[in-house]
Amino acid sequence: MTKITSQDHINVALSECIYLIKGTLKRMAQPNYLEALTKAFSGHGIEEKSLISILGKSHPEHITSFRKTTPFFIDDERQFERWDDHHIKLLKREFLRFKNAVVLWAMHPWERDARLVKDALKKGPQEYGTIVEIACTRSSEELLGARRAYHSLFDHSIEEEVATHIKGSDRKLLVALVSAYRYEGNKVKEDTAKSEAKLLAIALKNVDKKKPTEDEEVLRILSTRSKPHLMAVYKYYKDVSGKNLDEDLGADLIFKVTVECICTPHNYFSKVLNTALKIDADKNTKKAVTRVIVTRADTDIKEINGEYQNLFGVSLSKEIEETANGNYKDFLLTLIARGN
Repeated sequence: MTKITSQDHINVALSECIYLIKGTLKRMAQPNYLEALTKAFSGHGIEEKSLISILGKSHPEHITSFRKTTPFFIDDERQFERWDDHHIKLLKREFLRFKNAVVLWAMHPWERDARLVKDALKKGPQEYGTIVEIACTRSSEELLGARRAYHSLFDHSIEEEVATHIKGSDRKLLVALVSAYRYEGNKVKEDTAKSEAKLLAIALKNVDKKKPTEDEEVLRILSTRSKPHLMAVYKYYKDVSGKNLDEDLGADLIFKVTVECICTPHNYFSKVLNTALKIDADKNTKKAVTRVIVTRADTDIKEINGEYQNLFGVSLSKEIEETANGNYKDFLLTLIARGN
């Protein structure tokens, strides 16, 4: 018979202690693991490095815990956890977000704008603001380039497509905006700007009788005047009406976006980004993050970043850092840094 020594008892006790400590550490680490894995699957984009690191080293019980405790899975009646189909679609979109941003960035700006207009027309009224954004925040030459690209890509003119797809009172304004070729100089006739501010104030005062987008004078002013001239109109509006133009824009979305894009573009882009960066934003709203940052990276992203800080108390870079993930986040931050 083998004699059991006191050292054997010590070794057994030590083994039991090590086993208990390992089990405790594993249980303590599990919530952090689940939190990290859930975060990697959440937000804007996917945290690819975390997924590779965590999933590649995970114990089966950890994966089971993840499936049981996250909203991405549902309990099947046959006693297993299966992916929620809705979340599969969401994940596919998030994995594609980085690819789409890179493809959009690599495009010629004319082609990029042409494709953005085409996409907005396909999606309908909720996306018509994107058409206004492109028509009103590009230079005359950039907008002309987008019109040329659209003709080459889709065998139709932008004007024709807008007139065909858009119905109602918004049609005239949108056709006029995409057809515009504005004076790009800085000269402004102050008297004319003041008189047109009065015309705009009268039109907005009579909004119950006629929408601003149905007023021929309003259409003429918004679609033909230079941006410096319209900014002067914006300034004089308060003198003639006693209120800022922003306060009188009302519920007409196309008219509102037109004025904001021309007169206060950095404010407009900041608000669009803030809405799109919210976790509960829908899929189309989220796309604005890529669209705005990619299209403004070499134009006025520095000013947008500053305006975002003024409006929301946090820089755009910090907001992206906290809400986006993985390669998508890194790419957006790189584009924003181009403004430094």
